[in-house]
Amino acid sequence: MNFQLDFIKDKIEFFEGEDLKALEKKITEQIESNKAILLEVHSVSHQMHVTEHGRRFYSAAVHFKAKA
Repeated sequence: MNFQLDFIKDKIEFFEGEDLKALEKKITEQIESNKAILLEVHSVSHQMHVTEHGRRFYSAAVHFKAKA
């Protein structure tokens, strides 16, 4: 039997929230989860959108890469 492991080298995850605290909490939780599979944050991109009713909506894309 041949056993082979394939490691995740990088991945991009997307997050959204109605306020910055909620968005930050989601990202922080995922950072901790990805540490277990030896991934660290490479870059973060974020945006804020205001709806026609004046509500703010936040989103972020986080690029995780394998630790060097």
